[in-house]
Amino acid sequence: MPKSGGSDPHRERETPSWTLLDRSELEDAYWETVAPAMRAHGMDPGSDRPSHEWLSNNGFRGLVYALREYHDRTFAEFWSDDLGLEPAGYDWEIDHQPTVDALERYLDRQRQRLSWSDRTVRTHRYRLARYVRAYADVNDTSDVLTPVGRASDVPPAEAVDACWDTFDALDHSVDRRTLRRIYKSTSAWYDTLVSRREAALNPTDGLDYDWSGGGSRTENPPLDPEHVRALYDAATGTRERLLVVALCAWGLRSGEVAALHRSQLRLDAAQPRIEFDERKNGPGSVAVVYGAEAAQDRITELADTGDWNGYLFPSARAESGHRTRGTILDWFDDLADRAALPNEIGGQSPVPQMGRRFWYDRYSSTVEQLVDHQVREVAEEQGSASADVVWNDYLSEERRRELRRQFMREKLADAFAVERGQPPS
Repeated sequence: MPKSGGSDPHRERETPSWTLLDRSELEDAYWETVAPAMRAHGMDPGSDRPSHEWLSNNGFRGLVYALREYHDRTFAEFWSDDLGLEPAGYDWEIDHQPTVDALERYLDRQRQRLSWSDRTVRTHRYRLARYVRAYADVNDTSDVLTPVGRASDVPPAEAVDACWDTFDALDHSVDRRTLRRIYKSTSAWYDTLVSRREAALNPTDGLDYDWSGGGSRTENPPLDPEHVRALYDAATGTRERLLVVALCAWGLRSGEVAALHRSQLRLDAAQPRIEFDERKNGPGSVAVVYGAEAAQDRITELADTGDWNGYLFPSARAESGHRTRGTILDWFDDLADRAALPNEIGGQSPVPQMGRRFWYDRYSSTVEQLVDHQVREVAEEQGSASADVVWNDYLSEERRRELRRQFMREKLADAFAVERGQPPS
């Protein structure tokens, strides 16, 4: 292995000032300087990820430093996310090969049988790696398989304790929403081991936290229109399309989505709407500006089953007859992965509440825009000093609703690809 120093003056002279480069410039500099050096050492820059030791020994320590200190990224994240490269062999950073083999077999099966995309595989690999690395730190062993094995001498209670202690440790280093995602991926992996008779138990069964993260967290930011568009484009089937519509075009809460019933929808009315008997912090009647067709498609599909209880997200096992809020969160998580939403939006992991915030921001700005601009013109013509007076006392509820629908239609156009000025479906 060549040492750093004067062994290759030409390479040293071309090494850039890494800390002065932005991310796109770092990518260009990588291919112009690091890649040729890798080829000279018999490595393939398209599949071989150079180790930290190799980078340091060959004069590229500045790249690792710049990524960490100026861009808050590890070299591994830069290599896979920014350069878009897939390793020939992923470094799980644990030393128990049977566990690594079991993890890789699982991801390969999901890719082949469930058609997981490369991005989905990377996402679940990242979560599983967080778990097994933490397991090794907590339990002083990276052998995750033996404690749950069918022929294991480890008492089941100890295997469960080892797993739960790992999640307790993770709970101190990640937020609850991230913890929940790691838990979901890990539990699914254990379930597969059990179903294939490679394990006797799933030690995550019964594990539970307050997944909401508690009340001290800052308020969820809204999704951007491009996020909503990505979710809707990624949705397949009537269930997922209605899920996006109910959250982002109707502004419903997760629990309201889960319990939505056909009797609440007034799709044939002159102004389609959803009715609620009681509703916290929001209008009891929600305008269906967009999504009537998605709702009707869902109703038609469920009605054709011949044994439908009227809930748009029914459950044959739940006593309530409908899905739970937790199921809505699970569905949203899966869809957000397929839609390639950022891992964080406004510093927080994507959650369904961000869809409601998207709707609520547009609803609030619609009312403000109507009062500040449209209604104020009428107030000035009538000599009224207050646009609020005109809005509340001179316009009928029907006229106010019509104006809100008109302006909301414009604000939903970009997110749902509705042609501006045209009635949405």
